[in-house]
Amino acid sequence: MKDKKKLGLGIALGIAIGSAIGMALDNIGVWVAIGIALGAGIGSRLDQKDEKD
Repeated sequence: MKDKKKLGLGIALGIAIGSAIGMALDNIGVWVAIGIALGAGIGSRLDQKDEKD
């Protein structure tokens, strides 16, 4: 269960950052989707890093 936590954290941060940029640029839908994709990638990478240690 611990390995899922980093993926969720990455997605949550991606949504937060994406929605903030989307609000500023008046295009929330696109930036939330981009934030989810980037957050999932970062969270997945953090999970892979923990498996190596």
